Amino acid sequence: MMPAKRDREWFEDGIALFNAGRFFDCHEAWEEIWKHSHGEDKRFYQGLIQAAVAILHVQRGNREGAAKLYAKARGKLDGFPGSHMGLAIAEFRRALEDFFAIALSAPPDARMPAPPTLRRAERSLTRS
Repeated sequence: MMPAKRDREWFEDGIALFNAGRFFDCHEAWEEIWKHSHGEDKRFYQGLIQAAVAILHVQRGNREGAAKLYAKARGKLDGFPGSHMGLAIAEFRRALEDFFAIALSAPPDARMPAPPTLRRAERSLTRS
């Protein structure tokens, strides 16, 4: 029997999957941590999950679902500092805002913008 993955492994897997455009799969990875998290950590993971699923809704043409989930994700992620858990969250929030501004207002047959990615925070700015 293989040992269970640790939270850090699920977190890193989720980041890699998100950046590879595998939004359903990253949601599944982060949910493994979210299920037993509490407080601010739970809110942070839920914000990431909701952002991923909102992008997935855009890709599947469900703009109403995308808009609702993006609003929820934004509400959760807005309270975090510019960098959190090693990620450049302020940059990610701006990229999500830009992505959804275009994706939610474009004509149905328009080509969608590339989804945002999660980048590492600068070492000097990193807070945990």
